[in-house]
Amino acid sequence: MLRFRPLWAFTFASAVLFAILVGLGVWQLERLQWKLALIAEVHHHLAEPPISLSKAMSLGPAAEYRHVALTGRFDNAKEAYVFSTGAGGGEVYHVVVPFHVEGGGTLPVDRGIVPKEKLDPKTRRPGQLAGIVYLIGVWRTPEAPGFFTPAPDRAHRIWYARDLKDIAAADGVRFAAPVLVEADAAPNPGGWPKGGQTVVAFRNEHLQYAITWFGLAVVLLAVYVAYHVSRGRLSLR
Repeated sequence: MLRFRPLWAFTFASAVLFAILVGLGVWQLERLQWKLALIAEVHHHLAEPPISLSKAMSLGPAAEYRHVALTGRFDNAKEAYVFSTGAGGGEVYHVVVPFHVEGGGTLPVDRGIVPKEKLDPKTRRPGQLAGIVYLIGVWRTPEAPGFFTPAPDRAHRIWYARDLKDIAAADGVRFAAPVLVEADAAPNPGGWPKGGQTVVAFRNEHLQYAITWFGLAVVLLAVYVAYHVSRGRLSLR
């Protein structure tokens, strides 16, 4: 026969905490499904054929990670450089250039990366495309600079985040949309910049978080039972 005399204050506090832990676990499972759907959507967008600029503009946020086809001219005199690290951890810079689209409008294009020794455009003259250019790139909304992002070195046109508003202000240009087009991996003359730098990496640890919350709920339940047993309030007779 089970004999149980609960400590009501302890039981109430434990029940509230147990409900919170289980609720957090369920929320993380919901977040997991959302993240998986987002990843699937991004890969679906990347697999679709390129769309036009007008189509991308009409889609709004739904244009994210879609390929877009543009025709126009690079304003090579207004290159901006965004510091980053390469695959081996070395110092590289994304070359961001205003692109004047045929038919009107200007968009920033991330043409790819160059090492520090190739920052000077004179060291990569073949890649300074002149005249009408047709390009395909990925439509992206860059993250805003964080609180700890270093201030840009405007004298050398180096930024530490793709701060489009500040880059546009430094260049005296107006971008048609607060987005960036990341050039695809089509090789540039001379090999620089190296395009195709779009990174599709989403942190997805929601399952681990859910297991942690559910695990803590189980531990709490075990502590609750053990405490009542130790006080002689839960026993089998």
